[in-house]
Amino acid sequence: MESMLNKLKSTVTKVTADVTSAVMGNPVTREFEVGRHIASGGPGLCWRIYNGTKKSTKQEVAVFVFDKKMIDKYQKFEKDQIIDSLKRGVQQLTRLRHPRLLTVQHPLEESRDCLAFCTEPVFASLSNVLGQWENLPSPMPSDIKDYKLYDVETKYGLLQMSEGLSFLHSGVKMVHGNLCPENIILNKSGAWKIMGFDFSISSNNPSDAEPKYTCKEWEPNLPPLCLPNPEYLAPEYILSVSCDSASDMYSLGVLMHAVFNDGKPVFQVNKHDIFKSFSRQLDQLSTMSPALLNKIPSEVREHVKMLLSVTPNVRPDADQMTKIPFFDDVGAVTLQYFDSLFQRDNLQKSQFYKGLPKVLPKLPKRVVVHRILPALTSEFVNPDMVPFVLPNVLLIAEECTKEEYIRLILPDLTPVFKQQEPVQILLIFLQKMDLLLTKTPAEDIKNCVLPMVYRALEAPSVQIQELCLNIIPTFANLIDYPSMKNSLIPRIKSACLQTSSLAVRVNSLVCLGKILEYLDKWFVIDEILPFLQQIPSREPAVLMGILGIYKCTFSHKKLGIPKEHLATKSLPHLVSLSIDNNLNLNQFNSFMVVIRDMLSRMEAEHKTKLEQLHAMQEQQRSINISNPGNQSESTKSPPSSGNQIDDIFGSTGVNGKENGSAATAPQPNRMSLTLEEKQRLAKEQEQAAKLRNQQPLAPQTIKPANTSNTKTKDLTSSLLNNMTSLNSLSLANTARPAPVQGTTVTAFSSPSPMLGSMGPSVSNGFNPPMGFQTGGMGMGMRPAGPGLYGGMATTTSTPNFGALTQNQGPVGQANKAPDMSALDSLFTPNQPKVTLNQMGPKPAPGTNAPWLNQFGSAQSAQTQMQGASVGMGGVPSGFGMQANPFFSPQNFSQPAAAPSMNQSGIKHSASVNNDLKDLFG
Repeated sequence: MESMLNKLKSTVTKVTADVTSAVMGNPVTREFEVGRHIASGGPGLCWRIYNGTKKSTKQEVAVFVFDKKMIDKYQKFEKDQIIDSLKRGVQQLTRLRHPRLLTVQHPLEESRDCLAFCTEPVFASLSNVLGQWENLPSPMPSDIKDYKLYDVETKYGLLQMSEGLSFLHSGVKMVHGNLCPENIILNKSGAWKIMGFDFSISSNNPSDAEPKYTCKEWEPNLPPLCLPNPEYLAPEYILSVSCDSASDMYSLGVLMHAVFNDGKPVFQVNKHDIFKSFSRQLDQLSTMSPALLNKIPSEVREHVKMLLSVTPNVRPDADQMTKIPFFDDVGAVTLQYFDSLFQRDNLQKSQFYKGLPKVLPKLPKRVVVHRILPALTSEFVNPDMVPFVLPNVLLIAEECTKEEYIRLILPDLTPVFKQQEPVQILLIFLQKMDLLLTKTPAEDIKNCVLPMVYRALEAPSVQIQELCLNIIPTFANLIDYPSMKNSLIPRIKSACLQTSSLAVRVNSLVCLGKILEYLDKWFVIDEILPFLQQIPSREPAVLMGILGIYKCTFSHKKLGIPKEHLATKSLPHLVSLSIDNNLNLNQFNSFMVVIRDMLSRMEAEHKTKLEQLHAMQEQQRSINISNPGNQSESTKSPPSSGNQIDDIFGSTGVNGKENGSAATAPQPNRMSLTLEEKQRLAKEQEQAAKLRNQQPLAPQTIKPANTSNTKTKDLTSSLLNNMTSLNSLSLANTARPAPVQGTTVTAFSSPSPMLGSMGPSVSNGFNPPMGFQTGGMGMGMRPAGPGLYGGMATTTSTPNFGALTQNQGPVGQANKAPDMSALDSLFTPNQPKVTLNQMGPKPAPGTNAPWLNQFGSAQSAQTQMQGASVGMGGVPSGFGMQANPFFSPQNFSQPAAAPSMNQSGIKHSASVNNDLKDLFG
C-alpha cells in the first residue's frame, strides 16, 4: 500500500513538474489555470493539450503547449525554423473563424521555455483516437484508449471536414496544405475541427474566379516539423511542385481511407527517398486495385476513388462532397441541423424539435449526451422554445445514469423548474415526475421539484390542477413523508374546498384515496376524515368520493377506524349522506354496504370488550368470595356500575322481586364484612330494638292558627324546598359509595348529606314543633370511606308527605282540600299535567280528626315507590305529580307483603315499615 502511494505521489509530482517547467513564466498562465495533460495534436503531435479554466470567468478551455525542450537536438537555425512554422500556423488559425475550424480563445504566447495558446475545450486529436499516442500522458487516459468512433460520428466528421475545406477554398481562397489526423481536433462535444495551418497557402489573386497558389519545393533536409505529412500529400506537391484546392481533396480522400482502416493511410512513404516513393505511389494510384478500398463503405467507395485520382481535375471539390448521398444519414443530418440552429427562426426550430424524439433512440448515447444535449440546453434561455426542447432533454435524462443526470442535465434544468410561463412547461414536468424524483437528489427535490408541484395545485388553470391530481398518486411513494404531510396534503385539501370545478373536487378526493396507504393511521383520522365533513357540495360523484375514502380507510389493514370514531363521527356522517336525494339506488346500496360493515365491526369489537370485562369481574368476585378476609375496606377495587347498583339495591329478578332472602337479612355471600363492620352492625341492631320498644307519642291538641294562610304558605314553601332538593339529586353526579347489604339503622337527627335539610320545621301536631328527619329515600347505602356518616351505614325511614297534605284540612277550611294549583308549574313538560287538587286525598265524610287516619293502619304508612321516576343515571325527571311518588295516595296503600322494587330499581327494606309501625303505633 505504501509503495502504491509513493508511486502515485511520484507520478503526480512528475506531471506537476512537467506542467510547471513547460508553462511557468508563459503569459497564458496569468489569465488561465492549467490543469492536467489530456491529449496531443498538431504537426507531428508536437502540441501537448491540457485542461484549463479561465481565472476570471471559470470558463473551461484547452491549453496547447509546445515545449521547446523537444527541439534541443536541432541547431539554432533549425529551432528558429520550427518555432516560426508553429507560430505561423497558430496565427493563421487565430485569424480564421468558422464552426469547422478550431476556435482560439487566447492567442499564442511565447516564453523562454514554451509556446502556448488557448482554445475551446478539447477531447483529443483524431490521430489520438485512431491509435497514435505519441506525446500523450503516462499512464494513458482510459477515455482515449477505449474510444471508438461510431458510424454517425465518422460520417458527420467527414462531412464537417468537407464543409471546412469548402469554407477555405471558396471563402478564404486558401489551401490548407497539411490536412491529416494530427491536425483534426475533436472538441469536447465530439465535433471535428481543423487546425495546423503551418503550411497553408493563400491565393495570389483572391479576387479572381480562378485562384492561383504558389507551392514551395519539397526540402528533405528540413526538420520534419517544418514539412507537411507526406503520407497525406497529393502527388503533384512533390512531383510537379504545384497545388490547388484539389490537392486538399486528395488529402481528404486519404483521410477517409485512414478513418475506415484504423488510421492507416493509403501508402506508406519513405521519407528518406520521398521522390522515389511518390513515383511508385503514382503508378499504384493509376491502377488502383479494389482490395485497396475494400474497408470503405460501398456508398462512398467510388467517391474516395475519385478523390485519390492522379489527375486533380477528376477529384470532386469540397462543395460537391458535402452533397453526396453518403452524408444523407439521419444522424448526420440531425447533427448538421444542430450546428446550424443559430440560423433558424423559432418556427423552424419548433418543427425540428417536435420530430427529434423519433431520432434520438437511433443515435449512440455518447453522441446524444455530448453533441445534442448541449445544443438543447442552450435553448433554455428562449422561453418560447422550452416546451419543444424540454421533452427531448427529459428523454435523454432517462437514458443517463444518475451521476450523468446530476452532472450534465440538472444544472440546466434547475432554472426551468421555476418558470411558470408558458404553462406547457409545468405539464411536461408533471408527466415526467417519476423520473425527476428518482434521479434528482433529495435536497434539490425539496427545493426545486416539489415547489413546482405545489404551484401546479394552486394554478388558476383547471386542466393543470386535474393533471397534477391525476399524476400525484403515481409518484407519491417517492415523496418523503414530512413533505407529503405538511405541504402536499394541505394543498390538495385546499384545492378541493376552494375550487368551483366539480372535476377538480372529485379528482382531489380520488387523489387522497389513492395516497392513503402512504399516510399513517392517526393522520388520516385526525386530518383526512374530519376534512370530508367540510366539503360543501352534494353531487353524487363527490358523495361517492367521500364514501370511497371512508371505505379505503376502514378496510385498509394498515389504517382502520376505531369503534369510537365510527360511532360518534363516521357513521353519523355516512348515514346523513346516504339519504341524499341525488343518489341513485346503486349508490345508496353502496353506502348501506359500508355502513353495515362498520356497524358489524363496531358491534363485534364492543361486544368482545364487554365480554372480557365481564369475565374479569366474575373472576374478581370469585376471588373475593373464596378469600373473604384478605381484602380490607380501603384496598377493595370498586365494582363496575352495573354490579354496584346490584350491590346497593340487592339482586332482583325481572319482575322486581328478590331472588333470595328478605332485604333485611344479611348476605355474607354478596360482600364480606370485616370484624369492625360486624361489631358496628350489632350495635346498630341493638339501638333499633330499643327504639321499637318505646311507647308511641301521645297526640296533643292542635292549637288553631291565627291565620291559616301563613301556615299554608309555610307548608308550601317547605314542600317546595324539599322537592327542589330531591329533584336536584342525581345518582350519576354523586360518587357512589360501596354497598353494604342488609344493614338497617334508625334515623338520626342530623340531616342527611345526600338530601340536605327538608326546610323549616313544621309542627306535626304533637308535643313541640319538630323538623322532618331526612333519610336516603329508603336506599341501603354506606359511604365509600369511613367518616361520611360518622362511620355508620344508613337505611332511614322516608317521611310521609301524604300526611302533610291531609294535615291542611283542619288548619284552613274543614273538609275541603286546599288549592294547590299554583304548583302546577313544577311539572315537567313531557308528563301529562294533573293538578294537586285532583291528586290530594279526599277526607272521609264526617271525619274531623285527619291525623288519626294517618296513623290508623300500617298499610297507610308504607312507602312503596313503585312508578316513581327518580332520575337514575343522570336523566332529569323533575318532581311533578307523577314524578314524585309521595304525592300519589295509591303509593301508600299497598300491602306490606314483600319488599318490591320501583321502576328506577330502588329497593326498600321491610324494616322501614316496621319502624313506622313501632314509631307511630
